[in-house]
Amino acid sequence: MARLGIPALTSLLSGGRRGWQAPAASWQRPLGMGWEQPYTVRYASNLDDGPNHGMPLGGLGAGCIGRAPDGSFNLWHLDGGEHWFGTLPDCQFALFESDGQQAQAHALAVQPERDASRPEAGPPLEAWSWYPASSAERSTGTYSARYPLSASHYTGVFNAELSCEAFSPVLPGDYRRSSYPLAVFVWTLRNPTRKPLELSLLLSWRNTCGWFTNTDPTAAVTFRDDGSPEHSYVPAIGRSAGQRNRWLDEPGLKGVLLEGERSAPVAEGQGQWCIATDAGLEERHPGLQILRCSRWDPAGSGAELWQPFSRDGSIPDSNNDRHSQEHDPASAALAVRLRLEPGQAIEIPIVISWDLPVTAFATGSRALRRYTDVFGAGGDNAAAIAAEALRDWRDWHGRIVAWQQPVLERTDLPEPIRMALFNELYDLASGGTLWTAASQEDPVGRFGVLECFDYAWYESLDVRLYGSFALLQLWPELDRSVLRSFARAIPAADATLRPIGWYFTQGRGRVEAPRKLAGATPHDLGAPNERPWDASNYTAYQDCNLWKDLASDFVLQVWRSVCRAPDGEDLRFLADCWPAAVQALRYLKTFDANDDGLPDNGGAPDQTFDDWPLQGVSAYCGALWIAALEAALAMGQRLQLELGLDTSSEQRQFSHWLEQSRANFDRLLWNGEYYAIDADSDTPVVMADQLCGDFYARLLGLPPVVDDTRARSALNAIREACFERFEGGRLGVANGLRRDGTPLDPNGTHPLEVWTGINFGLAAYYRLMGDTSTALAITGAVVEQVYSGGLQFRTPEAITAAHTFRACHYLRAMAIWALWATHTNWQVIPGAERQPCAAQPALSADP
Repeated sequence: MARLGIPALTSLLSGGRRGWQAPAASWQRPLGMGWEQPYTVRYASNLDDGPNHGMPLGGLGAGCIGRAPDGSFNLWHLDGGEHWFGTLPDCQFALFESDGQQAQAHALAVQPERDASRPEAGPPLEAWSWYPASSAERSTGTYSARYPLSASHYTGVFNAELSCEAFSPVLPGDYRRSSYPLAVFVWTLRNPTRKPLELSLLLSWRNTCGWFTNTDPTAAVTFRDDGSPEHSYVPAIGRSAGQRNRWLDEPGLKGVLLEGERSAPVAEGQGQWCIATDAGLEERHPGLQILRCSRWDPAGSGAELWQPFSRDGSIPDSNNDRHSQEHDPASAALAVRLRLEPGQAIEIPIVISWDLPVTAFATGSRALRRYTDVFGAGGDNAAAIAAEALRDWRDWHGRIVAWQQPVLERTDLPEPIRMALFNELYDLASGGTLWTAASQEDPVGRFGVLECFDYAWYESLDVRLYGSFALLQLWPELDRSVLRSFARAIPAADATLRPIGWYFTQGRGRVEAPRKLAGATPHDLGAPNERPWDASNYTAYQDCNLWKDLASDFVLQVWRSVCRAPDGEDLRFLADCWPAAVQALRYLKTFDANDDGLPDNGGAPDQTFDDWPLQGVSAYCGALWIAALEAALAMGQRLQLELGLDTSSEQRQFSHWLEQSRANFDRLLWNGEYYAIDADSDTPVVMADQLCGDFYARLLGLPPVVDDTRARSALNAIREACFERFEGGRLGVANGLRRDGTPLDPNGTHPLEVWTGINFGLAAYYRLMGDTSTALAITGAVVEQVYSGGLQFRTPEAITAAHTFRACHYLRAMAIWALWATHTNWQVIPGAERQPCAAQPALSADP
């Protein structure tokens, strides 16, 4: 398969011209070019929408939309925690051009096969002319992305030079603007010819108000073929009753408002959309016209809009605001028509904003999105959101450039890795993210990102041990918000019995366990179809009450937030989490079957590798336990010294356990070259992540779990067995192989998979131990597979040598920011050090 990543195919991407170049450290793709052999899903029940994914647009927790490398809008994550993918052909930009002798018009996307809202219908919008796709022989443009900026450049079709930069104000440390539900498109049109050009830039948009809510009132949970639970999601796609569109004229803004029915209070899916441009364009550019059509029918051929547009760049001058009936879809359009003399250029900002303020969960449970702290909860402020964007987009763009600059300047990191540092942040917006309005208890709101859409529960603690490095370094208060939610959940209990999925996959029938025991650290913060944050342990694949890594994961992340957050130490946060940390460690110690200080794994998979049984003391869980005890001692000492809390009894207890654990860890697990996977199974496998606990201890300045000589010896064995001898290192590090690089079980699920996030975390460990070349080789191999294999902006948990993947849109891949931390010694990204402001009154213009 041809490598089409960074900066491959430069001659094709440039189209033979020297003018435009894709931004540095961006992912690039010839516009509309297909994939010869993309990765495909490993299990048929898992999500696989194909490789045509582009960067998401929209703030954190605001819902987001995605514009693909072929120009189509096809990702619609607008219902918190839910996924809908499909092209709406009438949601599209288009350009008309005439040089006085010849005219042409094309929608700025390749021709779609269908309208996903009407999959049973024939080819959509047959009157429209679509943009030609790039091929190996000819480039018609380039798509590039460096989150949160994307760029589309069109070449070889129009006489005009045409490009667009799209972004949302995702700004580290800005807990207001990073939540905004909007996308800014800045179009640059230039006339390089010797003749004047008549141009018209069009945006058409469907009224989707009322679509993005679950119409299945039961949301019954079933089990997939891999044993994981899922619920039914049936959005109201195509609903049109009560929708209307109308012109919008306000200071600085001309556009169209797309509305739907709104109850009191407003319900999930209800609200507004707005498409708008800068009204000042008409004043600054004599002869320029802003044209609007409030309503046209996207279910027909599209001729009512396309015929006048393709003739002279006009659109029907209509302000028809009638309310739709059912099966009566309505799209709106906005066009900017102008004349460019030879050599002239113009910049045209166009904003798409949405105000869908409510996310609903189980019956009677709902939350307001974070941006409603600024714009109110009525679902009637899409115009105000658009107006702020049209006023401030230049400032936002400048701030994005400023926060990205330190990463761009680190040329000691290969360009593909710098690219992935930016682009893996996509999941903070697109990962089913929830971010609620502020409250007295949660002054920046409650936050959560799904493990993934196949495993649709929030902030899996074992996964975020790796994947939360990005949140910690860019929005540290949100990281603390998540950990506060875990601290509240640890003492809670829920005795409801549930069947454990893993036993079904083993043919062992129905085995039940309580959902949540008091003191047990929960695996996750619940699911979008229940009561996230308040009802934890949604997953039932394993009995999470038995897991041996979760308590350690919690303690280490709390201490990490205290000592590594860019906005400084928060000892009040530490004090809030301390009782839960103590309870969690005491609960975990109850699994120390032989009183050697180390909790024992129980035979059924009971840690993050939840299809991989461990027996007795394990290297993975044991090292995390030792690191967590060191962290707990450091926490107790700080609280006693700084806040005067009496933690002496806990310190004595943890010191005793730590002394026992350290005395027995190497004795039970060290085999002379590396650490055995566990003490009781005699499994002859080199486990790649055997010393995650040592990595964390060193990362946080705690005493190492093992000495330097043994750590380096183990890392050498991992590199040789699981990386160099597995597919020659081209895929990354496999989870566990024999010392000679062969699999113990060729049909095993986890050992032969390359887990993207584990690889990034392991690379950070190598870098911390001074082995930069191995760190960069591992990271580079995984980045190459993801971004050349059609997995961009849906990075999976796992890839295999059979060119398959599992669990896309995965949280753990943001562990690439652990490499940033170790490589740069926690270099702070501009803005991330800011303290969050208190929630502003609705519609406040204050910063």
